[in-house]
Amino acid sequence: MTILAYFCAVLMGSTLGLIGGGGSILTVPILVYMMDIDPVRATGYSLFVVGATALVGSAGYFRKGLVHIRTGLIFALPSFAGVYAVRRFGIPALPDEIMNIGGYIITKDGFIMLVFALVMLATAYSMIRKPKGNVTEIESKHEDDYNYPLIAVEGLVVGCVTGLVGAGGGFLIVPALVMLAKLPIKQAVGTSLMIIAIKSLFGFYGDVQSGAAIDWQLLMTVTGLAIIGIVIGGRLSHHIPAKVLKPAFGVFVFVMGGVILGLELA
Repeated sequence: MTILAYFCAVLMGSTLGLIGGGGSILTVPILVYMMDIDPVRATGYSLFVVGATALVGSAGYFRKGLVHIRTGLIFALPSFAGVYAVRRFGIPALPDEIMNIGGYIITKDGFIMLVFALVMLATAYSMIRKPKGNVTEIESKHEDDYNYPLIAVEGLVVGCVTGLVGAGGGFLIVPALVMLAKLPIKQAVGTSLMIIAIKSLFGFYGDVQSGAAIDWQLLMTVTGLAIIGIVIGGRLSHHIPAKVLKPAFGVFVFVMGGVILGLELA
């Protein structure tokens, strides 16, 4: 099972390199169901794995001038606050028993996995559905049309979601950068990877400060394999069209989300 989990870590990184997002949603299931790590620790570990992997992935976009620094910072600063607050104060404050519905007890771990399953389903939907509107029209608008307040608000929301479930949130960030900041899609992906990298690592720092136990050997192994994957995915992206792969992977994520939801509600 451990060998299979390591292979899946490479697969996760490859998917992130191929389509610029979505792959990180697999990190928590790999850690929880294949490596038997409790959900609270798994979401924290996921932040480090996703952050380091996205940092490597964003380097190539930065060299090509496809990272919009100013927009990234406007989105990222409130996002940092959200993810750090959730990891440093929110998660430790959650009671072991969240609620009791007719004798059905939802524990802290169960609640996190339920929310994670819903995020997986939302991610899958965003990958499967066809985008509306003409992208070239969106990209042609002037920078004065940037909706910076909404960008900042979404940054805060995405940061809180990231802190809770340990996923990068690229499926929320990329559309926001395209629709609200009017960035071309490739620049939106590059800027998204930069945001994901910094806010995820910042959130993981919240775990470190809260005194969470960390298996550094396991964490660095999974991270290294994911980074190998994103390099492989980046090379394959020149040969496999993302518009074909993305909806197919979206269906896979949808099925996985449904399975996790079923397991947690059973």
